[in-house]
Amino acid sequence: MAFVSRGIIFVSDNEGKFVNQISDGKERVLEVKWLKDNKNLIFNQTYKGYQNWFKISADGKGKVEQLTSDLRNNRDITFNNDLSQAVYLSGRDEVRLLDLKSLKSSTIVKDEIWAFQNSKPSFSPNDEYVLFSAKRNFELDIFIHNIKKNTTVNLTNTGVSEADPTWSPDGKYIYFSSDRKNPSYPLGMQESSIYRASLDWFDQAYKSEKFDNLFVEEKKVEKKEKKEEKNDFKALTINPEGFLERIELVTDRFGYQTNPFVFADDKKQFLFYNTNQENGKFQLYRKTTTDFEEDKTDKIFNKGADFIVKNEKNLYALIDNSVYKFGISSTNPEKVSIKYNFNKNLASEFNQMYEEAWAGVEENFYDENFHGIDWKAKKEQYATFLPYVNNRNDLRILLNDLLGELNSSHLGFSSFGKEESRRLNYFTNETGIIFKKDQPFTVEKILRKSPAFLKNVDVQEGDILVSVNGQKIDQNQNRETYFTTPKKLEELTLEFDRKGKTISTKIHPISNNELKSLLYDEWIYENRQRVKKLSNDRIAYSYMKNMSTSELDVFLLDMVEQENRKDGVILDLRFNTGGNVHDKVLNFLSQRPYLKWKYREGQLTVQPNFAPSGKPIVLLINEYSLSDAEMTAAGFKALKLGKIIGQETYRWIIFTSGKGLVDGSFYRLPSWGTYTLDGQNLEKTGVKPDIYIKNTFLDRLENKDPQLERAIQEVMKELK
Repeated sequence: MAFVSRGIIFVSDNEGKFVNQISDGKERVLEVKWLKDNKNLIFNQTYKGYQNWFKISADGKGKVEQLTSDLRNNRDITFNNDLSQAVYLSGRDEVRLLDLKSLKSSTIVKDEIWAFQNSKPSFSPNDEYVLFSAKRNFELDIFIHNIKKNTTVNLTNTGVSEADPTWSPDGKYIYFSSDRKNPSYPLGMQESSIYRASLDWFDQAYKSEKFDNLFVEEKKVEKKEKKEEKNDFKALTINPEGFLERIELVTDRFGYQTNPFVFADDKKQFLFYNTNQENGKFQLYRKTTTDFEEDKTDKIFNKGADFIVKNEKNLYALIDNSVYKFGISSTNPEKVSIKYNFNKNLASEFNQMYEEAWAGVEENFYDENFHGIDWKAKKEQYATFLPYVNNRNDLRILLNDLLGELNSSHLGFSSFGKEESRRLNYFTNETGIIFKKDQPFTVEKILRKSPAFLKNVDVQEGDILVSVNGQKIDQNQNRETYFTTPKKLEELTLEFDRKGKTISTKIHPISNNELKSLLYDEWIYENRQRVKKLSNDRIAYSYMKNMSTSELDVFLLDMVEQENRKDGVILDLRFNTGGNVHDKVLNFLSQRPYLKWKYREGQLTVQPNFAPSGKPIVLLINEYSLSDAEMTAAGFKALKLGKIIGQETYRWIIFTSGKGLVDGSFYRLPSWGTYTLDGQNLEKTGVKPDIYIKNTFLDRLENKDPQLERAIQEVMKELK
């Protein structure tokens, strides 16, 4: 057994008893495979920061042979059945074959592969075809490449993603995961299930033929011959016509299913997959298919499997960073206990991480001109500081300074180590009581929905705080010292002076972050009341703090509660910090009336129930509207849904991916830009309002909101 831990190759027996370190750990190893001779390994290891292929003896005694030296990432390797060839992905645009005898590579397909977020390629059971995925409009399509004929066919081309394609062992089907009704971008797959599609219009087996075979004398052959015969698929056919019509669902409709792995024995076919259908947590399931029997589904393990491989007798799965062994028909995976101590040279590791992070950005940064800087020169410039990096904090500062040269949003490096752990921690027990600025112990107001707002708490405006948990107040002390403790308290006992009378009350405190959220909610509530008053309750007001799915729910609930009863809509995206739900928001706002219906003698009702585009809509933005809020604003303008009021957006909109490094560190990577229909880069231009209104600091002090007031005026103007 060969495996990788902390970027190092280890080899052991199948029971994990005898373990030996094979690679030196100076560079990071990510994948390892056994060659046909069972004596040598192929692995990908970083070279100048990029993943490349190497060969080494499995006993660790031989010399390492470098097979590729590309300045692009080579990854996701799969061997064919007779272990004579391998297929892998290279860079952003290549599928390559590797001859396992000559150890030479050749490109068989150039397409939009992407250097991340792709599916692993594989060979057909007869080794004639390569199955791979490529991007079309940001979605994964399934392709088949004929190696001999050098032809490629797109089997799906649907506009949604079909991910993780894999062959059935009999060569008749392709299994894959997909949310077949919704694109995966920008939200990712929302309702993934496992599907299969037959490669031709195959019929099922006939019982009569099976019965007749009972009386046919079986020809005796050697075991070796039987094994070879098992992999003989001369009849394999691929008919792309009608492929989409032959797709069928093979897992339950409930929950989310992903990561299909398919194996077989002489009579049965086994589909392993991860699903959260039972309790919301991903677990490993197996579906068994047998001719003339009903399909059977079993739960195999209470955790999902990242990877499953098969040897002659058993399956081996990587589950929760541990190796498990189980039989193909069993439901009892056994953990393989592997123990081995090894040392890491942190200086060497930091150098490797620097190289890999730089290379990842070089290969995947959304702008091929790197915002006008010489990215290679910057690598050399900052590398001069590497000898002086002593810990992860130093490395984090160095890499963030390097990345900062790109002058780009959505970019950064984060790492965490024991040396950075916080030893002291204090908790502020917040009550929701707002005290006067010039009289710091006198209650000015009670924050709505806070602990002090609750009915059983006796606090009033004008009360003077005299003690906290029995500790008398010193008017010369900082008020916060009475509410700050090493950990959160279960409750507080507060005493107030109310016109000469002592009032005692208890409060369950909240955190400072919870208080900030309530203050935010209070501001939104006051905005809604302002809109209600100034519009005579004719305008629906909705505010989104960010563009997350939870805030999408808030927006949709606002619309459910208000929109169909109001004559206009204001959507406020000021101070919105982004996310990825722009498409959902814009689709909702784009709805317009198309007919009416009514019950006998009832009232005519517009369809759809929610049709904001049939009413005046105003969008509010400011200089702190950023990321997906800017994309929403750009879409709002392009769709001509209404007026945009406020200030120019932040100019901070690039969609990101990222990659983990060998020690668990992570660099965030702006991978695809966002552009207007006429080609303007929103990262550079932002979104300009139709009506420019600036809120000043004095406006905030005086509780004025000229932007919101102008939005109300514009909607009311259209309603007259």
